[in-house]
Amino acid sequence: MTEPQRERVLSGTRPTGRLHLGHLHGALLNWVSLQQQYDCFFFVADWHALTSEYETSGVIAANVRELVADWLGAGLDPERATLFVQSKVKEHAELFLILGMITPLGWLERNPTYKEMQENLTAKDLSTFGFLGYPVLQASDILAYRAHHVPVGVDQLPHLEITREIARRFNFLFRNTFPEPQALLTKSSKVAGTDGRKMSKSYGNTLDLADTPDTLRAKVKTMFTDPQRKRRNDPGDPEVCPVYQLHRLYHPDAERVAEIGADCRAAKIGCVDCKKEMVEHLITGTEAVRERRAAALARPGYIEDVLDHGNLRARAIASHTLDAVRAAVGLPTEP
Repeated sequence: MTEPQRERVLSGTRPTGRLHLGHLHGALLNWVSLQQQYDCFFFVADWHALTSEYETSGVIAANVRELVADWLGAGLDPERATLFVQSKVKEHAELFLILGMITPLGWLERNPTYKEMQENLTAKDLSTFGFLGYPVLQASDILAYRAHHVPVGVDQLPHLEITREIARRFNFLFRNTFPEPQALLTKSSKVAGTDGRKMSKSYGNTLDLADTPDTLRAKVKTMFTDPQRKRRNDPGDPEVCPVYQLHRLYHPDAERVAEIGADCRAAKIGCVDCKKEMVEHLITGTEAVRERRAAALARPGYIEDVLDHGNLRARAIASHTLDAVRAAVGLPTEP
């Protein structure tokens, strides 16, 4: 008997630098879980990186290998999931072109992320066609594989809804070709950075998956704690402290975590000692990630082979979809 076909999941990451604990707890651990149940496609979104990083595009290719090493370190398994590079599957670009012909300009101009990033990233010129149209490229990424599900956080639901609207419009104008992808809401732990803000490469406040134990110790030593706790004998509030959040994620003894919280409130433990205890559990808790990552990088040609295999499988499926799209629109099909 053949196994029933599994439903398909798709997601991607832009290769704009090393991944960090925010990525691990915000997405990657969820992806590792999903690959056990679904036919998962995870892609390096290098074309998406160009929408905002076009002036520094020279680093994108180098970042691809590091990104995939981070994925493998987190536990993604090329035997269970298809890992590939977006720009190696040209069908994404063709579908982007076709879908762009039918996507109303107003849908893109109302995209909340479009306005938000233009306001926040003032050092970059984002008044480009590529940046305005990235939701159409995102829709192409998903619809090229006729994905059933897309793992997203609640804040990303509006992005997925644009894809669903584009799919509905195509199906209405031409032929019922695309399923409307459903959200797989990700239950994730938001990890604060070393400065207390959201962990982000742009803030320079990250604890990276590639960091050595000594680097982690050095970074944690500088971490912000409760801003109201200025002296050792001041009572603190662990709920606003990013160090305490990492205790909750990595300390193996829940009772000890509660004790640390109580001691912080009573000023019985100082921030220096709290950081020292936390970072050792953080190092132990992420050891397997570093080991898997280093093993992948140490095997000559391994990451390249993983991507070559994934690119071939991804392109075979995407090209089948594009045949259906061309037929629906009335364009010549590939010979």
